Amino acid sequence: MKLTNKFNLPKPFEDFIRNDKYSRGDADISVTELIDSPRIRQMKRIHADNMEQDISDRIWSLFGTAVHHILESAEPDRGVVNEQRLSAEVDGWVLSGAVDYQRVYPENGKMFVDVVDYKVTSVWSLLLGEKPEWEKQLNTYAFLIEKNKNATVRSIKICAILRDWSRRKAEQDPSYPQAPVEMVDVKLWSFQRREDFVKENIQLHQNAEQGWDELEVLPKCTSEHRWMKPPTFAVKKPRNKRAVRVLDSMEEAQKYIDNQTDNSLYVEERKGANTRCEGNFCGVSEFCSQYREIVHG
Repeated sequence: MKLTNKFNLPKPFEDFIRNDKYSRGDADISVTELIDSPRIRQMKRIHADNMEQDISDRIWSLFGTAVHHILESAEPDRGVVNEQRLSAEVDGWVLSGAVDYQRVYPENGKMFVDVVDYKVTSVWSLLLGEKPEWEKQLNTYAFLIEKNKNATVRSIKICAILRDWSRRKAEQDPSYPQAPVEMVDVKLWSFQRREDFVKENIQLHQNAEQGWDELEVLPKCTSEHRWMKPPTFAVKKPRNKRAVRVLDSMEEAQKYIDNQTDNSLYVEERKGANTRCEGNFCGVSEFCSQYREIVHG
């Protein structure tokens, strides 16, 4: 990938990003890749030499890396394991992932592990609720831990570091996060569900790789991978910018109007959006035939 510096950021920014030491090691696929779209993974492989990114787009990633470096350099307590890379062979591929924090402890003759993953994120992201990718990522880490250790994962959590937290908003709104760091419990799946998830996604990525190498055919990204926002239907008054109500279907919107006495109300359809594609958050939308089909119909 070609890195640019369109905003003339200081050279240390550029050097750090260019020399990023992240690696999945000798693995065939990382946990981050596993839980993402097989199409995107293949397109990054196919178009690696033509991809371009400005270092300004990597600033929050750089911030997250810095936070990880600081926390993993702390002297760990007994039983604590910081930033450990684990791997396991699954259906002919090696899967690898780096677990930020593990607390390993005995109880009644058995060993247990509590897992924490650090995330630098926005307040809005936290208020929206647990992200599906967080649940998938941490349960895959739990799978790797139990494959590598004679221990049972008891809990998985996100340590959310809120980059845009406001003390003033916290004082004014009790529903707003009350500190710039918040611990988020993540649902722990059964081992069988974890194993099924990993195997199913390994198969999807293997099929995508084989499909391209043999036939130059790629699977489609799902609506979840595209961060698809469905259309909504706004009930509005003439000359008012703000909607009276925003509903999920035309039927619901029309039913709402039918129950009102104001005859001037009307419905405005707000189109859905493929947020990831349109913002090029995948990094490959400019090369993507599926995206062109979505845009041009």
